[in-house]
Amino acid sequence: MEAAMDGNASAGALAEIFAVDVTVARTTCATCDDTRPMAELQAYVRSAGTVLRCASCGAALVRLVRAPDRAWLDLRGVKVVQLDLPDR
Repeated sequence: MEAAMDGNASAGALAEIFAVDVTVARTTCATCDDTRPMAELQAYVRSAGTVLRCASCGAALVRLVRAPDRAWLDLRGVKVVQLDLPDR
């Protein structure tokens, strides 16, 4: 079995993914399996944060809360996120 490394080993791969426009990323709802781009989800923007809900069943897919010096991102309503990466 391969020995585990700490999370720093994934820094390059994650930086490559999170540097793209996520509104075109396709999400699959963990509740109903509906798949669509994030731009087509229903956005609820409040002073405390943003919630993106499934356009099919209404389940909360993404929760984002911002503070001046940090952000909290909850993706537990998403089964999978598919991103098209630019050519290298």
